[in-house]
Amino acid sequence: MLSQFMVLFGFFALVLVSIFWINKAVRMFDRLIGDGQPAWVFIEFTALTLPGVIGVVLPIAAFAATVYVTNRLSTESELTVMQATGYSPWRLARPVLFFGIIVALMMSVLTHLLIPQSLNQLRERQAEISDNITAKLLTEGEFLHPAPGITFYIREITPEGMLRNVFLSDRRNSETPVTYSSNRAYLVPDGKGGTRLLMVDGLAQNVQTDGNRLFNTHFNDFSYDISNLVTSDAAGVESVTYVGTPELMRDPAGVAERTGATLPMTLYELNGRFSNALMCVFAATVGFATLLLGNYSRFGVWWQVLLAFGLLVLLKLIESSVSGIVLLNAMAWPLMYLPALAGALMTALLLVISSYPGFLARPWLRRARAAEGPA
Repeated sequence: MLSQFMVLFGFFALVLVSIFWINKAVRMFDRLIGDGQPAWVFIEFTALTLPGVIGVVLPIAAFAATVYVTNRLSTESELTVMQATGYSPWRLARPVLFFGIIVALMMSVLTHLLIPQSLNQLRERQAEISDNITAKLLTEGEFLHPAPGITFYIREITPEGMLRNVFLSDRRNSETPVTYSSNRAYLVPDGKGGTRLLMVDGLAQNVQTDGNRLFNTHFNDFSYDISNLVTSDAAGVESVTYVGTPELMRDPAGVAERTGATLPMTLYELNGRFSNALMCVFAATVGFATLLLGNYSRFGVWWQVLLAFGLLVLLKLIESSVSGIVLLNAMAWPLMYLPALAGALMTALLLVISSYPGFLARPWLRRARAAEGPA
């Protein structure tokens, strides 16, 4: 059973990861390629997002694999044969528990090691790309829109790095739009980590919308700060999700202060890494225990499958409910483990019911026998 669980788990994980990853990669492709980045940057960025995607789908894949294998064993009467030979539901659940622990270990490696490291690397690469102003603005013969309300155009770029016939329209302030044009220009660092556009021999046109007037100003040289034209999406800013688990456990208050997060957010991130691994275990056991309910039927176990799916949804609802409480109150962090506890109780209750096949039918059976009277 364990080998079948692992095979089907690999299949479902591959399918789900492909769907989620391709969906994210398409959005990233539009943004990176549209900004003039080469294809290898796109491949690197999508690879760095892969651990996070895998972490999202692991519990779902574990649940799907458990339900699929158990349903197949029940349909082919293998599960019935094993029960007839004396295997109790608790004994049958042993390989499922081992399978859940294996998936939980995978999730632990992801949440404690791979995901923080990949997010850190992604943050550093985003900062490097944001600092590379040439990738966004140095494109000949094309009107670019690096930021809302900004239009930038260069007719020619010489081998020496001089920009010829530059056009820059700044309409961020609708009341006073400004248009700059110059015969030549240069990109120069400002010494503070930013970049300035030095325009030579040009014209600035300022429109006053209140009086519908146009002011023309000729200049010999003019410096324009273009650092803020490149939106970085907070690249380079550290988040609590980038911090390693040992540091979160050692000094959560210090991490919260450094990253700008609140203490409840820090404790939520820390305990969420452990609770997510536990959810992988009980997502598998709840699915298996639910399909043990009832006797063999030629029509399959469709109602048990629906019940298992409903219980999984219930666990996710509990998880969402406690998340809001923990994010508001740092002392409520033990509630993060409530979904795992609920999953354990569900599994135990379902296995107890499965140990007595007539448990659910006994009340109705006793009423029927009482109605018939003594033989």
